[in-house]
Amino acid sequence: MAHTLMAGGALPELRVSESRRFLVTADGKPFFWLGDTAWELFHRLNREEATHYLDQRARNGYTVIQAVALAELNGLNDPNAYGHKPLLNNDPTKPDVKDGPNNDYWDHVDFIVMEANQRGIYIGMLPTWGDKWNKKWGVGPEIFTPQNAEVYGAWLGRRYKSAGIVWILGGDRPVENDTHKEITRAMARGLRKGDGGAHLITWHPSGGSGSAQYFHGDVWLDFNMRQNGHVPEFTGRYDKTREDYNRTPIKPVLDGEPIYEDHPVSFKANELGHSTAADVRRPLYWNLFTGAFGHTYGHHSVWQMWSPGRSPINHPLMPWREAIEQPGAIQMQHGKNLVLSRPFLTRVPADSIIVTDRVPTSVPGAGRYRFVATRDVSGSYAMVYAPVGRTFKVRMDKITGAKVKAWWFNPRTGSAEVIGEFANTGERAFTPPEPGEQLDWVLVLDDAAKKYPAPGQMQ
Repeated sequence: MAHTLMAGGALPELRVSESRRFLVTADGKPFFWLGDTAWELFHRLNREEATHYLDQRARNGYTVIQAVALAELNGLNDPNAYGHKPLLNNDPTKPDVKDGPNNDYWDHVDFIVMEANQRGIYIGMLPTWGDKWNKKWGVGPEIFTPQNAEVYGAWLGRRYKSAGIVWILGGDRPVENDTHKEITRAMARGLRKGDGGAHLITWHPSGGSGSAQYFHGDVWLDFNMRQNGHVPEFTGRYDKTREDYNRTPIKPVLDGEPIYEDHPVSFKANELGHSTAADVRRPLYWNLFTGAFGHTYGHHSVWQMWSPGRSPINHPLMPWREAIEQPGAIQMQHGKNLVLSRPFLTRVPADSIIVTDRVPTSVPGAGRYRFVATRDVSGSYAMVYAPVGRTFKVRMDKITGAKVKAWWFNPRTGSAEVIGEFANTGERAFTPPEPGEQLDWVLVLDDAAKKYPAPGQMQ
């Protein structure tokens, strides 16, 4: 497999929807991006470990694994689990490939890509981490120029032309000058030459920013990716997803790196401790309901594939094998199932459903307790995310039909219970099942005549 990887699983190609808001498969079916940041997957895990990880993520309903070919943690000079390095003399134009299977770094990448594809999972592949072109922080060394980036991109594009891949350029480093921009654009040109346009391309930014900030008008950028980052508050971070949603020309938007589970909150463990499952659930619904077409989860131990004996980065709490079973990781699929249980490609942000309280910082709220809403553009359903058990009012007339069927959906379990049927007029107050607690809920309002299934149950 020295030249072209024929991935198993025959995953359909992905493309941008007609509305330019979502991703769909080649036959037009909605594609929900539920990603995990396994940045060091190719670099640090052996084959048994990688398949164990992929099996777990397939069970959890993930559809994309984000991983880096030239990894952040000394990925050029620290060999993989089999003693192999990716490049000859750290030259991007000279990938270290040898004849025959299973005997070089790229054979190992091939194996993981194929195993993921066979489980119905796409690889969101970063050709390189950003410190290979901008050593703002990280190990480096800087090896890319616009010239060799295009050559490397073309080689990588050819090799994975037939695989289930989405290209993610960038890699958590700021764009500081025109050379940095041109390296990215040159690599995009190379990938397009190599794969003939078979795969979508996006760009992973540094914390608190997005691809749109630098490349929104570039034709190669198929959708925008944000890194809203490792903070737990809506205001000033997760509200930026809506800003990118509102840009023109219209492009889909995704948060490719929100706060990780068990991560030092705002990088201040001594002051704020480590995040919890609740902290990672909130960004899932904040992003989805304010315009994102999917969501990426992450765990602080998993991105670095930490285990005892390895140097820890920023105080991971547990080995990666334990971390992949943390509650937040498992609960992400409930959000995916919820939005897919209703018409998906017509969904829009809809905070106007929520009635602003006399004290607006209560409802719709701020900080960790911001309420957000989404609806079908025709009004056949609406959803309101309540991050805390606080009574709130909604405008019932935003739903079509004479009667509105109301449900509570539990983001922790994926279960739903009927509240009742009501007239679609005026304002109505709802109180989550466990008022006063820091437990989140989703209020689902349906046009009763549509007879939608219970929220979270596939149609």
